[in-house]
Amino acid sequence: MTPLADQPADLLTDKAVGCVAGAAVGDALGGATEGWTPEQITRRYGGPVEGIVPPFNEDWRNARPIAPYHKGDGHITDDTLMTHALIRVYEKVQGHLDAYAMAEHLVPELMGERRWIPELETEALPLHRIFLAEKWIVARLHYGHVDPREAGVGNIVNCGAAMYVAPVGVVNAADPDAAYAEAIDLTGAHQSSYGREAAGVMAAAVAEAMRPGATPDSVVAACLRLAKDGTRAAIEAVCEAARGLGHWEGSFETLRAAMRPYDTVADTYRDQGLGARRPSRVHSIEELPLALGFLVIAKGDFRETVLGGVNYGRDADSIASMGGAIAGALGGLAAVPGEWAEEIGRASRTDLVEPGRAIARVARRVHADDQARRRAHESAFAALLTADGATGGSAYGATGSVEGGA
Repeated sequence: MTPLADQPADLLTDKAVGCVAGAAVGDALGGATEGWTPEQITRRYGGPVEGIVPPFNEDWRNARPIAPYHKGDGHITDDTLMTHALIRVYEKVQGHLDAYAMAEHLVPELMGERRWIPELETEALPLHRIFLAEKWIVARLHYGHVDPREAGVGNIVNCGAAMYVAPVGVVNAADPDAAYAEAIDLTGAHQSSYGREAAGVMAAAVAEAMRPGATPDSVVAACLRLAKDGTRAAIEAVCEAARGLGHWEGSFETLRAAMRPYDTVADTYRDQGLGARRPSRVHSIEELPLALGFLVIAKGDFRETVLGGVNYGRDADSIASMGGAIAGALGGLAAVPGEWAEEIGRASRTDLVEPGRAIARVARRVHADDQARRRAHESAFAALLTADGATGGSAYGATGSVEGGA
């Protein structure tokens, strides 16, 4: 595993590693409290959770509703498994991704190679761990041969795409608009409606957080500028409520009240009505607005952003993972508590640093290719404004690709 003490050589790599490692840390801490209420969490652990804890139910193999997964004890969940799989896809493609990349590259990642699955304590295909909403990707694209751009239609609408889309924000670092557009295209193969919208906005949040000088307020502003429909309304309501709060302790009722009008999941969480998880223009997933809310309360502090999500419960691993990704991108690797990251890396038998370095390398390559394309376009467009269209040569070869690469 890559030592956490190895300081990244540049700000891009530092922020990328902070983002990806931060997402994994939030995921692992939140896994223990997923599905429970703040009151249940406090009773179980004798107070608020302040770090890595054992499973909520020690008899996790037989516990419901989460069995048979060994959550807690520093184990990453499917959020991180999917994030790392997407990074490996970017490494293969070395370019921007779209819905077809999901079919051509992510599906083989999920069903083609055994990997260590911490919650199962064994090597297995990632397909055997991911939730049914993510198995949908394989069912629709591999077995159903659905057009990748439409494959997300019909799936339950949830945070499944938003939970692993942070690498899209890193590849489009400092360009929230491009991150949003790429994530919307890519995740059309997995999600629809406000689940897909949340993925676009989450990628934009990370892209803004990657920008030098970014702040929690600038991240929220970028999200509000790009978000549509209920997703925008929910983020605005939750973040506005968060600005009046001094700490995540004591915040949960206020944040839940702000989120409730836009959420389709009941207050009891497991007790869902017929309207839950269905497409809508007036609703939103809960996880992203809450992650942003805790980021605002914590003023970008990684530890407090993540602990807010962990102790809120409900979909705690995804809330804390999204908050950890954004706070990690804002603060870089130094913002992620080393004691948490090292223990989670050991417990999960997973390198938390190298995936961030890998996606930073891809971002550098993609940016160089984007620059070449933009320059070629600028030259061609300038020629359109002249009488004879003279350009002094084209940067494009016979296939239309940029010559010379990165």
